[in-house]
Amino acid sequence: MKHKNTLSPEEAFGRGATATIRRLLEKFDHNLQHDTPDKHADKIARVLDREDKKEILRAALLKHYYSEELKPYQAELIKMQAHLEKTGKKMIILFDGRDASGKGGTIRRVTRYMNEKRYRVCALGKPSEVQKTELHMKRYIEQFPHAGEIVLFDRSWYNRAMVEPIMGFCNEEQYRRFLKKVIPYEENFMLDGGKTILLKLYFSVSREEQAKRFERRLNDPLRQWKLSEVDLQAQDLWDEFTEKKRVLLQKTHTDSSKWWVVRSDNKHLARRETMKLILSSVRYLGRSRSLTYSPDPDIVIRGDVELKNMKLEKKKYGTALR
Repeated sequence: MKHKNTLSPEEAFGRGATATIRRLLEKFDHNLQHDTPDKHADKIARVLDREDKKEILRAALLKHYYSEELKPYQAELIKMQAHLEKTGKKMIILFDGRDASGKGGTIRRVTRYMNEKRYRVCALGKPSEVQKTELHMKRYIEQFPHAGEIVLFDRSWYNRAMVEPIMGFCNEEQYRRFLKKVIPYEENFMLDGGKTILLKLYFSVSREEQAKRFERRLNDPLRQWKLSEVDLQAQDLWDEFTEKKRVLLQKTHTDSSKWWVVRSDNKHLARRETMKLILSSVRYLGRSRSLTYSPDPDIVIRGDVELKNMKLEKKKYGTALR
């Protein structure tokens, strides 16, 4: 089989090197799977045509080089972590945004080489019946970092501003009260002797890319667990989520508590630029001078700038595109 086109780097990475290789190998006799992996690989290599070999090699090399490109920034994250521990500062990073926008994968790359004793990833489930009677922020505050620690929230208290009102998990009064109170809460713990750094990230994926990722989850038994009730309705409720995003940025992006919108159709770029943003938010000694720390403005966008973009898109297209 000859290929008229090879995948672009963005397409190859979006599809995944493993998925690309699996797709090319599916046409071969599955009886080969009874061989040992090395014998299986040898037999397949003998019958692959030239274009298939080129595409497999390219996908594997892209995966390797993307991984290598992240490593210098991952090394800097270790330095930053040591600085926070030494100075007793605390860091909270919120990973919010649309479903299938790459939050979890980015968190895994950010924390991959960190000291496990000095960070925590919090992905809170549904509140208990008792928690429903308490202050919405309380169960999140209970997870806040100790001195010298980083806590990364895989979805945060901002669920109250996005998923909960759309899915009927809170009422209109609770939604509006949250929008009114959340910034004073954040300012209070950030003003605690200047010891707490808060970074709010909103991962933004296009409707078309989100649909592709849902399709992959649906067809991959190793990813099906990721599909939730909210995921299954996300495409149909796209416009509702877009409106909630607009209100979120309008009401909760301030000079003291900024949102950063991360364009995440290209997972690798989203991961790399998120690392740059995290590193640029903390001053620490020993920073490598050979790296660029300023995030790409086409990938990482300030919340107030994104709000203007959304208004322009709505005027031009009738709706914001992300």
